Amino acid sequence: MNAVTNNRSILHLRFDMPPGSDAELPEQLRRLLENITPRVQMIEPDSAVLDLTGALPYFHQDARGLTELIQLRVLAYFGVSSAAGAAPSWMLAAMACALTGPGRRLVIEDSPAAVRAFLRPRPVRELPGVGARAAATLSDYGLHTVGYVADVPQLTLQRLLGARPGRTLHERAHGHDTTTVDPTPTPASMSSEHHFDRDELDPAQHRRALLALADELGSRLRTSDQIATGVTLTLRYADASSTRRSRTLPEPTQHTVLLARTAYTLYDSLGLQRARVRSIALRADALRSDERATRQLTLDSSDDKPLAIEAVADRARARYGYSLLYPAALAITRTPPARRASGNRGERTTS
Repeated sequence: MNAVTNNRSILHLRFDMPPGSDAELPEQLRRLLENITPRVQMIEPDSAVLDLTGALPYFHQDARGLTELIQLRVLAYFGVSSAAGAAPSWMLAAMACALTGPGRRLVIEDSPAAVRAFLRPRPVRELPGVGARAAATLSDYGLHTVGYVADVPQLTLQRLLGARPGRTLHERAHGHDTTTVDPTPTPASMSSEHHFDRDELDPAQHRRALLALADELGSRLRTSDQIATGVTLTLRYADASSTRRSRTLPEPTQHTVLLARTAYTLYDSLGLQRARVRSIALRADALRSDERATRQLTLDSSDDKPLAIEAVADRARARYGYSLLYPAALAITRTPPARRASGNRGERTTS
């Protein structure tokens, strides 16, 4: 029998969703996980976070034992393999999960020594919120790892990065994170994913796939009379790790050109250097009816041209099919990159 403690335990799961899986699968996974603990937060399209603190004594398991049980149930019921990270906080659990491959798990004990042993050797760019620019600034001062950052006074970090970013980085470098698991259903969203035929190194191909995904999501949003208030970009690499970045849009939109601009910004923020990318997923977040849409007026009439062309393309696609018209940048080959679209839980439309 494993020892049971009262320590806090957060579990981050990343599911290896099979291609073409049922759109209802995320909801089915949620119901399975809620049999373990009621505190389950689904993170579309393929992740979940669970607060296991109250479930540990009920199942007479420690964090590692209960994590193994959960992964086994997910595999047995749905044939879905998962990567898992368990830790005393959301941030640490997410970082641990990102370093873990399908079918494996990484558990960080709830003790200062265990947290330090995990965090200090990690590259500083792995901390949530540390983008390419902040990582470059820290690197200029020799702060390459979380341990080096943790040893720097908070006021020094604030001088380097600004008051709020410096304070946040200081807290995270010491493993402090108060994020809680919110079981409230997430707002409706829709996503699309591109799988490369081989691990892709070329940034031009990455950006081409991003444009195809933004074009697909924009078309689906307009067809379903919805707008998105945010965008999430997920890249999966050859070593089975992944990176996710989200951004709230300046204004809710359903237009391809605006979605693509935000996707490019998120991609550039990663500062990738010859990364072997296996797949790219783009998600339109927090959907709502386009009846509530507003648009900021500008003095630049060129902004209206892509939107007018977009409307014409939508009418042609509705009549003759998607492959008739698509952005010129996707015409390097005969057809645009293949995409796999998925509707997330709560979504009102299907592809």
